[in-house]
Amino acid sequence: MSDTTFRTPLTELAGVRHPLVQTGMGWVAGPRLVSAAANAGALGILASATMPVDRLRAAVREVKSRTDAPFGVNLRADAGDATERVRVIIDEGVKVASFALAPSRELIARLKDAGVVVVPSIGARRHAEKVAAWGADAVVVQGGEGGGHTGSVATTVLLPQVVDAVDIPVIAAGGFRDGRGLVAALAFGAAGIAMGTRFLLTSDSTVPDAVKARYLAATVQDVTVTTKVDGLPHRMLRTDLVDALERSGRAASLLRALRHAAAFRRESGMSWAQMLRDGRAMKRGKELSWSQVLLAANTPMLLKASMVEGRTDLGVMAAGQVAGLIDDLPSCAELVESVMAEARAVLHDLPHPE
Repeated sequence: MSDTTFRTPLTELAGVRHPLVQTGMGWVAGPRLVSAAANAGALGILASATMPVDRLRAAVREVKSRTDAPFGVNLRADAGDATERVRVIIDEGVKVASFALAPSRELIARLKDAGVVVVPSIGARRHAEKVAAWGADAVVVQGGEGGGHTGSVATTVLLPQVVDAVDIPVIAAGGFRDGRGLVAALAFGAAGIAMGTRFLLTSDSTVPDAVKARYLAATVQDVTVTTKVDGLPHRMLRTDLVDALERSGRAASLLRALRHAAAFRRESGMSWAQMLRDGRAMKRGKELSWSQVLLAANTPMLLKASMVEGRTDLGVMAAGQVAGLIDDLPSCAELVESVMAEARAVLHDLPHPE
């Protein structure tokens, strides 16, 4: 590693200039943000779970029209149309496929046979060991500080545990925003860091300004974890709506979820039969009850209300704990440059053994 370049297994694997990943956040990681991150030298990841397949292909082509740099697409491994989405990735020559849940051995093999780099996201050592044994090229490991669906183990505990358990590159997520964090992750044995909230809070992000202002005004204490959105632990900004969800009873929660399921069906272009198949797969993959599967319909529509429509009164705002430490909106290029410059400065200033 020289004074000017951080070459790691991540940069080699993905063909990017810097060991930084912009995560595939639903409704947020669209073509504009992904191409800006890619042009800045990071690995931009396009979020596809909220798009019909034809819109995904159009979004991939838009990214390609905006950048010649490598980028990735994030998929739901349990989606009924996952094979169609994989076909888009292969047809369009996308460099990286990332997954929020462990993809099957067969899906990994199909992507790798086509030259696509496979990078699942995991939240436990056993999941990392499983996908590594199935042929995944790398893993993103997210500690409990991360935004959205999250676990209870802190990054500083989970990261070294996973690094010691697998022989593939490990990308650290959860609690990262700057060059100090990058150096710390590399010291733990990671090949780079993935950031969601930090890339959301850039001038290249399409999130409405009023929503960004809510994030910038938040303190660390304003970021909470609730299970009331979809039955799973979900880290987000505390708002009046979140407080109301916390107080709501089971019947009201299920009725709200039914309305959101119908809205998401219209938005995604899926049939009720497809949604039922996806629900069965989710039930098996996450060991959920049917009521939790129904509640899962809340997540995409409540996120859309904030991230697309700017209605913070009607939507939720997924957030890592670092939201309480961020107070600016740089461009992706400025963000990446500052992270890498700070990382070099931190390394230069570290005490060296005599």
